[in-house]
Amino acid sequence: MPGSAADATADDADDAAYDAADREAVEQERERLREFVKGLSADEIKSGGWFTKLCAQALRSYTGKATWEYFQEKYKGVPADGVVGQQIKLAAKSAMIEGGITSSLYTGTIAATIGSLGGASPAAVPAGVVTFMVDLTFITQLQLRLAHDIAVIYRIPLDVDDPEDMMKLVRVAFGIKAGETARGSLKFVPALVRQVIKKIYSGPVLAAAKSLPIIGKHLLQRNIIKFGIPGVGIPLTILVNRYTTVAAGRHAQSVFRGEAEVIELADTLVRRTRHPRLMLWVAWLVINADGKIADTESLLFRQLTRLARERHQVDDERLAHVVTIDPADVWERIDAESGDLSDVVDAAERVATVDGDLNAQEKALIAELRYRCERR
Repeated sequence: MPGSAADATADDADDAAYDAADREAVEQERERLREFVKGLSADEIKSGGWFTKLCAQALRSYTGKATWEYFQEKYKGVPADGVVGQQIKLAAKSAMIEGGITSSLYTGTIAATIGSLGGASPAAVPAGVVTFMVDLTFITQLQLRLAHDIAVIYRIPLDVDDPEDMMKLVRVAFGIKAGETARGSLKFVPALVRQVIKKIYSGPVLAAAKSLPIIGKHLLQRNIIKFGIPGVGIPLTILVNRYTTVAAGRHAQSVFRGEAEVIELADTLVRRTRHPRLMLWVAWLVINADGKIADTESLLFRQLTRLARERHQVDDERLAHVVTIDPADVWERIDAESGDLSDVVDAAERVATVDGDLNAQEKALIAELRYRCERR
């Protein structure tokens, strides 16, 4: 019966089985990554080549499985924000489990072991470094895949075979600056230990990292502070793994959710307008009102032109060849129209706010636009 001791015992057993399954999945992935790390040379680790290889391996088959349809089936009826939140929680849990497994294998000499990599032969990788790199590649892969999942859930098109899209994914997945990540992790550590961590983090133990590319250097720096202090390695490793994974997930959510909102706005404007060609001219005029084009404005206009072409067969060659838009050209187009142009004014107001609050130039332009549309 509900609430009985038998039910409580059954629930505990289910939770234990679930945790055991999670741990087993993490251990299996660690073994796969151990084989990957064993195939690396010391030179590849020092040069940052490991990161390039891992990116290819981490996404090669994964992207074919982690599709929008997959998440729709798994989380039927759940809005995108809810699905993303769940994915971040699952990734954080895996990160914590992995941190517990890895930290139990470490000793206080890990910093010296990593430092010794600088003198290793190009083909030799010390055993301690293998363990360190398994942890590093696990968390790196986890956060890269999490960022990919979040993009997919928000229906942001990414082609991992396209260098530009791949670099975008990498930038989003690891967009937190190394110093910020390290400083943020200190709040989880007892006050008496913080100064020691700071010394380790900034000391000669990181000399070997200086030759790594910026991304590899950041990831190595972020990882090494977890193991430099005997006695706090296990809790610190678990908490830093969780913190960096949650932070990476939230950063990816912020970026891709923002893009999804822009794409959604473009869809709304094209769907509601009765003057798609004129709306494009007005939108471009508004975007150029202050002489600056923000990334969100650029994304919005790309989506507007794409949707206008697909839904209204509007492909304006003249607009495409404009270098400096002349307001007089837009005013002439408005004067040539008949009927209600309130949809164009509404679109202009929405476009103007896509990069934040209206500035003086945008306010003046919207006022002029409204006057010209209403006086006809």
